[in-house]
Formats: sequence, structure tokens, C-alpha cells
Amino acid sequence: MSESAPSVLVVDDDDRFRERLARALRARGWDVTEADSARSAVARAAEESPEHAVVDLRMPGEDGLWLVRQLHAIDPATRVVVLTGYGSIATTVAAMRHGAVDYLTKPVELDELLRALVGDTDEGDPEIAVPSLARAEWEHIQRVLAECGGNISQAARLLGIHRRSLQRKLSKYPVAR
Repeated sequence: MSESAPSVLVVDDDDRFRERLARALRARGWDVTEADSARSAVARAAEESPEHAVVDLRMPGEDGLWLVRQLHAIDPATRVVVLTGYGSIATTVAAMRHGAVDYLTKPVELDELLRALVGDTDEGDPEIAVPSLARAEWEHIQRVLAECGGNISQAARLLGIHRRSLQRKLSKYPVAR
């Protein structure tokens, strides 16, 4: 890669997703480094601090929020975008507090990810993204579950629904915005 190519660290435990994303970014002229865990990402970032990072939220071992903090400890200028298949308001807020510049849910369009990485926003776009009712319900459930420390029985009591109903809702992916 040329010296002028922007560098990005792609961290995801899903090998196929990580490799496809890395290949797509390379095709767009990015200098890509890959890692399959938060710990290996920290080691790679310590060797050569990336300008940008795409971090999966849920990974075995240390999670994406831990990694965001570590990447900013190595280099506060690293622009970190968190990607997840399990988005919620609570984790979005936590990621932003730890230094992420954006938080996107999978599947994500490459152009949307690139805009997040470089800080390009569509402020002139008159269309306002309003989440669907199903998405709002999913985010509320995730927030309550996070407040209960992941205890499904306690969260179900607070939500006023049966534990098995909550488990069924949690087994479904959130509906796109």
C-alpha cells in the first residue's frame, strides 16, 4: 500500500465477515490490518497505531467497548466505529462515551461505513431516520436487560412480560430502522 492510504484496523471474530469487509476496504484504497479478537487487536495497534478502526461489539473474551478504551489509550486520535448485530441505545451510549465516533448495526452498507470512518455526515439530507416500533421495542428491551445485568427473569418482571416471551423476543434480530 502507498504511504497516503488511510489505515484501518478491522476487528471481528466472524472470519467471513471480517475478511469480506477487509477485501472491500482494500478495493477502495485502504491499508487494512485484521484481528479476530480484542486482545490481538491491541497487540496490532501497539505495533502500528491505525488511523481508523472498525470494532465488533460482541466477541469472545474482551468485548468491543473494552477495545475502544484500549485503542484510545494507545492513540486518542484513532477514529473508532463500532459495528454490531445487537444494537441498542444503552450500548450506543456506552460506545460513544468510551470514544467511538459512530455505532452502526450489521448488516451495514460499505458507503455508510466509509462515511462514518472519515466523518462525512449527510447533514443536508432532509429525510429524518425514525426507528420502527419494533426497533424501539428492541432497544427498550436491551436497555432494561443491560440495567438488570443480563438477568432475563428480572428484566421480564420489570417489563411486565413472561420470561419465555422475553427469550423469544431476544432470539429475533432487531428490525432495521
